[in-house]
Amino acid sequence: MATAKFSIKTTSSIFLVLCLTVFTLSCFADPDALQDFCVADLNSTIIVNGFPCKPVSEVTANDFYYSGLMNEASTDNRLGLGVRSGDVNNFPGINTLGLMISRVDLAPGGIIPIHTHPRATEANYVIKGEVYFGFISTSNVLYSKVLKAGEMSIIPKGLVHFVQNVGRKKAVVLAIFNSQLPGTSNLPNNLFASDPTLPNDLLAKNFQADENVIASIKSKFGN
Repeated sequence: MATAKFSIKTTSSIFLVLCLTVFTLSCFADPDALQDFCVADLNSTIIVNGFPCKPVSEVTANDFYYSGLMNEASTDNRLGLGVRSGDVNNFPGINTLGLMISRVDLAPGGIIPIHTHPRATEANYVIKGEVYFGFISTSNVLYSKVLKAGEMSIIPKGLVHFVQNVGRKKAVVLAIFNSQLPGTSNLPNNLFASDPTLPNDLLAKNFQADENVIASIKSKFGN
């Protein structure tokens, strides 16, 4: 009888753990949509995790179409980089849909600085040119490859990565994210152009460099 009671208690405990696990996972996952769409009301003063919906009576077909990626962005800057973003601020119809698309123009030798997207996985589709993509795992392993037009890459969520045009002509890339606002942490700017600025001695110890070297780098970022 004792063995039977133990078995029943054990089965009940396992069932309880499974129930709690399913409940927890469901509570910490993105909820299913409760309507067909939720076009962002960019003028609302209500603060939520995203944007509130504007009334359906005010929604038009134009809310679901966007031409902002048609024209190339200027690459006349020190990075040789131009970006046009199709995020919720420019394209309200994607609100709550977990999607953002950007057009990236890169001059020969142009780069997207080393950065991360804390809230999204990224897919890159090369429209034109030869582009070097790479990301670094938390084990410090570099995964990189040069891609040509028609090829694509995946950058896992939150990992440090970079992009460089290694061809002789301008490159064009579509960057697609599974978040309407993926966020971008630009590591060079984070480290050398924060406000207030990080202490030179702290950066020097991190990079095993002289403080004068750190000060010189900071000066190139306007600090």
